[in-house]
Amino acid sequence: MLSIGIVGLPNVGKSTLFKALTNNPIDIQNYPFTTIEPNVGVVSVPDKRLEALTLLSNSKKTIPTTITFIDIAGLVKGAAQGEGLGNKFLAHIREVDAICQVVRVFNDENITHINNKVDPKNDIEVINTELILADLETIENRIEKTRKQAKLDKKASTELIILEKFKKQLESDNIISNLELSESEKQLAKELNLLSSKKFIYSFNASEKQIAENWQPDQKLLFLMNHASYAVMSNKLELLLSESTEDLKKEYLTELNLKESGLDRLIKIGYETLELITFLTTGEDETRAWTAKKGDPIPIAARAIHTDFEKLFIRAEIINWKTLIAASEGGEPRPNGREADAWSQARIKGVIKTVGRDYVVQEGDVVEIKI
Repeated sequence: MLSIGIVGLPNVGKSTLFKALTNNPIDIQNYPFTTIEPNVGVVSVPDKRLEALTLLSNSKKTIPTTITFIDIAGLVKGAAQGEGLGNKFLAHIREVDAICQVVRVFNDENITHINNKVDPKNDIEVINTELILADLETIENRIEKTRKQAKLDKKASTELIILEKFKKQLESDNIISNLELSESEKQLAKELNLLSSKKFIYSFNASEKQIAENWQPDQKLLFLMNHASYAVMSNKLELLLSESTEDLKKEYLTELNLKESGLDRLIKIGYETLELITFLTTGEDETRAWTAKKGDPIPIAARAIHTDFEKLFIRAEIINWKTLIAASEGGEPRPNGREADAWSQARIKGVIKTVGRDYVVQEGDVVEIKI
């Protein structure tokens, strides 16, 4: 399962965010290094389509797709040299697929900042620097080994060119993910498990006042982030919302003039950053969302439903979820006088497609696998 690591300096609100995401009772205190071992939470991805399809099929169960968040220990300057819990931080972050940097932008004299000053630009630079230093060590060790091989091996010579490109990027205080990489460069970065080559998203922890005033990162911050996706939220408020009833949650969001919670936005951003899409199945037993990677042919995507489906796949019936709902309106009666179910109605109207093994599953497809 793909995962996103929540990282940041101590006392920026990482564990509060994680608790809001998962509603798990974890230790939240006003001192560094509360989180020593990473907490892992599997989080539902908000999806209004499920509600509509459940109603359409009169499903007994509704099952959303999920994404995994991992709360990793707070990082301090010098982590790459083993300061604080730096070694544990770096080891844990190597295991995640993307990085969510939590950046504090609110002022509160009762909550200490490790640098005694709220400076989001500096906080991001500190984290990036530690990732860069760790990656430089990895790159330099590999260069030393590859340089010897390059004298006799053409493949090693090509790799050396890529390594030198990575080194130049890191030495200019830039993370690898800011580079446009070819497939071979992506493959090498993945093989080396470079920390700064992972996809980044940002979560800005603001005050409720800043939320009401629609605080947004300025151009300098956006440039530093390489215009990566971000969400602005009050982690304290998000924790309150996560513990509230749906009616109370809607009331809070209306007061703040927000269409959705910051958490919902962050979860969706994380899902998109990992280049995931959702396809769906629906029927009387259950309506369910399934995860696939963008570009997956349907037999590979179908593994999410059952591991045998890739091997046994013959064909599938496909329809976009909106088309399915539209086709069910004004249902025609069956010969026995009963109204056809939504799927049958769509088939009568000729809007269901039959596809083979080469079909690439699309966002919002409702599928029925035939084996």
